[in-house]
Amino acid sequence: MALNPFSSGTRLRDMIRAIRASKTAAEERAVVRRECAAIRTAISERGQEELRHRNMAKLMFIHMLGYPTHFGQMECLKLIAAAGYPEKRIGYLGLMLLLDERQEVLMLVTNSLKQDLNHSNPFIVGLALCALGNICSAEMARDLAPEVEKLLRSRDVNTKKKAALCSVRIVRKVPDLAENFMGLAASLLKEKHHGVLISAVQLCTELCKASKDALEYLRKNCIEGLVRILRDVSNSSYAPEYDVAGISDPFLHIRVLKLMRMLGQGDADCSEYMNDILAQVATKTESNKNAGNAILYECVETIMGIEATSGLRVLAINILGRFLSNRDNNIRYVALNILMRAITVDTQAVQRHRVTILECVKDADASIRKRALELVFLLVNDTNVKPLTKELVDYLDVADPDFKEDLTAKICSITEKFSQEKLWYLDQMLKVLSLAGNHVKDDVWHALIVVISNASELQGYAVRSLYTALQAYSEQGSLLRVAVWCIGEYGEMLVNNVGMLEAEPPITVTESDAVDAVELGFNRYSADVTTRSMCLVALLKLSSRFPSMSERIKQIVAQNKENMVLELQQRSIEFGSIIQRHQSIRSSLLERMPVLDEAAYLVKRASATQATIPAYKPASGVTPGDLKLPNGVAKPAAAPLVDLLDLSSDDAPVTSTSATTTPNDFLQDLLGIGGTNLSTAGVPSASTDILMDLLSIGPSPSQNGLLDLISPAQGKDNSDRNNYVNSVSVTIAELNTSVAEQKPVSAVPQVVSLVPEPMDLLGSLSSSASSSGTKSSTVVPQAADLLDGLSASTSVSGLDDACPSITAFQSATLKIVFDLRKQLGKPQETTIHATFTNLTSTTYTDFIFQAAVPKFIQLRLDPASGNVVPASGKGSVTQGFNVTNSQHGQKPLAMRIRMSYKVNGEDRLEQGLVSNFPPGL
Repeated sequence: MALNPFSSGTRLRDMIRAIRASKTAAEERAVVRRECAAIRTAISERGQEELRHRNMAKLMFIHMLGYPTHFGQMECLKLIAAAGYPEKRIGYLGLMLLLDERQEVLMLVTNSLKQDLNHSNPFIVGLALCALGNICSAEMARDLAPEVEKLLRSRDVNTKKKAALCSVRIVRKVPDLAENFMGLAASLLKEKHHGVLISAVQLCTELCKASKDALEYLRKNCIEGLVRILRDVSNSSYAPEYDVAGISDPFLHIRVLKLMRMLGQGDADCSEYMNDILAQVATKTESNKNAGNAILYECVETIMGIEATSGLRVLAINILGRFLSNRDNNIRYVALNILMRAITVDTQAVQRHRVTILECVKDADASIRKRALELVFLLVNDTNVKPLTKELVDYLDVADPDFKEDLTAKICSITEKFSQEKLWYLDQMLKVLSLAGNHVKDDVWHALIVVISNASELQGYAVRSLYTALQAYSEQGSLLRVAVWCIGEYGEMLVNNVGMLEAEPPITVTESDAVDAVELGFNRYSADVTTRSMCLVALLKLSSRFPSMSERIKQIVAQNKENMVLELQQRSIEFGSIIQRHQSIRSSLLERMPVLDEAAYLVKRASATQATIPAYKPASGVTPGDLKLPNGVAKPAAAPLVDLLDLSSDDAPVTSTSATTTPNDFLQDLLGIGGTNLSTAGVPSASTDILMDLLSIGPSPSQNGLLDLISPAQGKDNSDRNNYVNSVSVTIAELNTSVAEQKPVSAVPQVVSLVPEPMDLLGSLSSSASSSGTKSSTVVPQAADLLDGLSASTSVSGLDDACPSITAFQSATLKIVFDLRKQLGKPQETTIHATFTNLTSTTYTDFIFQAAVPKFIQLRLDPASGNVVPASGKGSVTQGFNVTNSQHGQKPLAMRIRMSYKVNGEDRLEQGLVSNFPPGL
């Protein structure tokens, strides 16, 4: 009689054959469904106990296929409770597969486990220990821990091994039981059987993690045993049972080394005891086999993790150096990982392998390249920065395009961080821009422009080098932007070879060549609005530098009068008008940018990299004192923060100031990338200066229907107008007095014009217009040139009304005099010129003046003439600032001042209240 293929009597192999014969998933599900139905029937019927283990084997296979088998869980318990070993074996196997520690059914098996742990048959004891070690819960661990402790004293090595592994699970689930296993674990380390030793070492490792008391106990009682085990296994003769590729039991080696690392970490005595055996393992282990490399790797980890001697650490780092020469990528990668940690412990030892590490930067494997590059970055210091940078720059030329971005970022970081000479910095950045300019981030070339602006003695060299590089690498976008900016600013230096260095070869560049270079960039980057806008600005400036090229430049600029990009169209119209109609003011309008504050830019750049914070919270994470300023920039003095002004109780309405404009906003001042902000309270904003409107590269204000224009008739020269861009109205103003002297800034009114369509914005300003200018809002119905008719003899400054000088502050050490001036037509504005005189016989250094005013007064400080006040009144420091009293005629001026300085290196601080201003201010 044929056997039903889906009855409970079907053998396991027949069910597997039927499932494998299924051609579709639906057929497989049908086979499994019929088999599960037959098993359920067999479970519910009596008299089929002899087939129970067969059904459980089928359920385990079905479970491994991913089908639900929860209905067979009670069958596991019945098999475990059976007397025979075959039934128990299937029952415990099913228990470990079908159940986990979260199942409530598991509580029913605790009694069976306890009985089997005390069974006379060691095989049944082994089954119970395996099950307990796999699915033990915290409650079961507490109930069965005493039985496991007894089994750790068993004479049978297999029982000891399994009991030790089961103890690992118990300690992991209930760390409070760790103290019950400390002595037993230490005694197991005296065994000879490697299986027991590995289990004992694993138990000791878990005890160290679970309890500090266990860690201290094992440090006192296990170090000798571990050293003996490691010595025996290292010196043992060939044993086929434990041999792996000619090395005796590498698994025991590694387990013992890991435990030694945990015991020796932070303990000098234990570490000293281990030094000899670690040196023996490190020198005797063969490195031509993978098993030997695994032992050496773990040995190095242990040496670097404990309080090892310097000689032993050098030995470990030398092993890592050999790893770097291995052909296996995995071995090289792990070696680089450890070296990155080892560099904080022994930098000199790692430096010896610098050449090998540099070779890894050129590796074909991308992971190794990145890790090696990070390690090289950590290796750089003041002594090796030049050779390392040269190697990286040389490799940049042949590096893969995918790797160039990371490599470029690291080279730029190294150059900025460790450069001590501006000439070397410029050379390296020039090479990077030439080889990988398209991979350089914007903040990097912005910083380069700031450095060039500050290096007056290298500006000629910089513009000539950039021009030469541009001829060969015009496809590099960042190189082109920096070169165009420098040609626009220092074009006459390029043509006349001004500022030649000793070793610099002379080059011949005509005015036409300089214009050609800018035009080339303008035409090449037709889709890059930023680059084309910078080219337009450079061409406008060259029209002033090279008057003979004005006509050609006007034709180039005029090409964009009908450009679809409104930004380029507007610039083309405005710049063409300046070139054609306003030669009288062009030279002063297009003077060089003032020297930019490099320290302030670095602070701002660092602040931008911090975590994003709400706009209404001040960014306090970055201060000048936190940064290492490269290129010889002096670190700004950090003054203590105190409440300068307690005038917050004033009930006057608060005049809003431009909170979005920061001092020395170089990205807007220099390149104008940011948008133009309109002050809602009518306060003149730095971003609304005409120079920014004419020379910036930000989004066109015409896109919003509004255009900010500042009348140029208020500034005495271009320097004044540029300085105004870098100023901001604040309630408490502080400015480092080490900045180079600049002239005071006169307030500039604002004209807001509604522009319905693109037009010439620089026309028809009547020559009889008031030179003082007032703020107005007008609608311009047709094209008008606001500068038309402004003759060269037109006055560009308001008439000043002098006021009597006052002694604002005087102590035994310092005297401050305020010279006051008022502008006609602006009674609410006052220009103050402060003179600081030292009354002592000791020179004051790092002098900083700060001022605070009530809310209804706006204050803008200009840079001071210096930060050193000579002794005995033999000289003085001056500083100008403007105040605007929004409640003029109702409330008088009031000001609290603070002066900080150093006397023989000691910080001094003085402050006072200025209340003797003349009436009417």
